[in-house]
Amino acid sequence: MNKTTVDGITLSLAGPVELNLKWVGQDELLRQLLAAWMVIDDLDIPFNPRLIGKPGVGKTTLAYAAAKHVERPVYLYQATMDTRPEDLIITPVIGPDGKIQYAASSLVSAMLTGGVLILDEGNRMSEKAWASLAPLLDDRRYVESIVTGLRIPAHRDFRIVVTMNEDASTFEIPEYIHSRLQPQIYIDFPEADEEFVILKENLPFADSEILKYVVKFLQRSHKADELYSVRDGINIARYALKMAAAKKVSPLELLNLAVERILGNEALGYLS
Repeated sequence: MNKTTVDGITLSLAGPVELNLKWVGQDELLRQLLAAWMVIDDLDIPFNPRLIGKPGVGKTTLAYAAAKHVERPVYLYQATMDTRPEDLIITPVIGPDGKIQYAASSLVSAMLTGGVLILDEGNRMSEKAWASLAPLLDDRRYVESIVTGLRIPAHRDFRIVVTMNEDASTFEIPEYIHSRLQPQIYIDFPEADEEFVILKENLPFADSEILKYVVKFLQRSHKADELYSVRDGINIARYALKMAAAKKVSPLELLNLAVERILGNEALGYLS
């Protein structure tokens, strides 16, 4: 585990993540996110963009693709309703020698190494947790650790992006945080041709006829404003393929059953 020292206090750093994700959606969205992170003058600072959309439309994938594009280590923090301020910054732990050690969160690790932090599902966090990030998200660009008494400045290359599902959030995001999470980049369900490419990228071993069937199902559900996503489509096709391999029959015969098993009876109305 990597360590660093800040004002005489040794911190254990979290490691970056390597994810098997590839953005095959709209290039324009990627350009918008990268533009938000740009610094065009010595006095300029990057934005803290927010990616908004229904579950499964690829918000985390887009964020990861942008981070890899700028060739920086990627850190991921999954927000929950139980996230506390100290969880976001530094946590004391008991080391093998019985002494207290300090573990930097993935957020602080990204700040210190000049990496990119993906704060996933930020609308799950309470205002108290968000308040601890307020100075990081404006021109101060630092966080304060109550546990250690440290004020930790962000590396100039540090970037952050927050994903939020367009559904009922656990907590309302306070207005002073809303104003710090700009710009807002909205990700909608993909068009049919894009959806097919995404399915093919994730299931290169699947027959095109199966993928086209799933795309038609998804497009019907999108028009009805259902929350069924590309991720659901991938799972439907994958499950049909697995059942077909086990039964030694055509996957096309099992797609209806796969839809029912993955999404429930109510989804059957969108089948051909």
